[in-house]
Amino acid sequence: MTALYAAAANTAVAQDGPLVLNNQLQLGDVVAGQTLNVVDVSATGYAFTSNAALGNSAVGGTEGEAMNVRSNQIARGDTTATTTMTLRGDTNGPVIGIIQARANNLTATTNDASTSVTATQEASGDTFARSNITNADARLVGGAYVAVGAVGNNVGLDGTNASTTGVIDQTTSGEVRAHNLASTQYIPAAALFSSDATANAVQVATDGVSNQNMTVRQRSNGAMVEAAVNPSAGNAWDLAGRATATGNLVGLGNEGGGVSATVDQENSARIRGAARVFAYDYGKAYVASRAAANEVSLVGDDFAVGIDNAQRNTGLVESTATFQGAKGYDVYVGADAIGNVINCVQCRGAANNVQTNSGNISATANTTITNSNRTVVSGANAVGNAATFYVRGNGGS
Repeated sequence: MTALYAAAANTAVAQDGPLVLNNQLQLGDVVAGQTLNVVDVSATGYAFTSNAALGNSAVGGTEGEAMNVRSNQIARGDTTATTTMTLRGDTNGPVIGIIQARANNLTATTNDASTSVTATQEASGDTFARSNITNADARLVGGAYVAVGAVGNNVGLDGTNASTTGVIDQTTSGEVRAHNLASTQYIPAAALFSSDATANAVQVATDGVSNQNMTVRQRSNGAMVEAAVNPSAGNAWDLAGRATATGNLVGLGNEGGGVSATVDQENSARIRGAARVFAYDYGKAYVASRAAANEVSLVGDDFAVGIDNAQRNTGLVESTATFQGAKGYDVYVGADAIGNVINCVQCRGAANNVQTNSGNISATANTTITNSNRTVVSGANAVGNAATFYVRGNGGS
């Protein structure tokens, strides 16, 4: 179910512009399935697949006139996007895959105007995205970029010379999973396979002369949020697998004005990031896994940048990164697991931070090489609560 809305005028005049009311209820399952069967792609071509499943989606924007958005989205059915690729012979051009599943989605762009958004999103069905390159004799001569993403609730706001006010309430009680699998024989070019799974996400990016005033409440209480990636190759020159699993995510970035944010995040779901890469012969291999229950990032460039942040986690958070190979050159393996994390850059205003973690946090990095190798860099970091506040100035008061 998709809704479109827009407002336009020559100049920005009023704070209380047109009212947009959006109410969406998805009761049934939404399934997007795709199968790609290709033999011998030429060097001037490519194999491209794009697959998206959206339970509820509202997209809009305004140019030069204030806008007032009131949105309520409920997804009770499952939202699933799956892609299966069978690539035979030599795929000489790049393989590109974008697979996305979102239960509830709200996006808006504001230019030279003000926008007020009050949004409620509830996802009780499961959200699942999957990509699979099935045949073990696949020869990806032109390399690959395959990205899989699953999000329960998503709000994305952006703009230039924008005044953005938002009150966002998100709850995900269903499972959220993103899986990216690839079985190949030969990849003599760069290949990146990634999986991202997030229960609740709010991201606001404004530039020019802009300001933000955001209040966000997020609850992740489903059974599982999982991101898994598993590419394998007999011979790979530059192979990477990245998995990122997040319960609640808030990212705020602004230029040219103040930012005021109040964030309340709570996670009880199991958060699992799992990245596994196998290559018998390899030039460079990169494996990264990250799992976070609650995460906030705020970046501003004004003196009036402040935040009131509360984060609570009771769920298990686990991150595992694994590489297996026989012989090659350079291997990089990293696993990070975090209960609660906030990063605030240029927080010159008031900052209040309360973080509570009672869930188990684990990070594991595994590397197995059975023959010769040049470099191995491996690290695992597990943190219950982390807070970083950074201010840079000219030395004045």
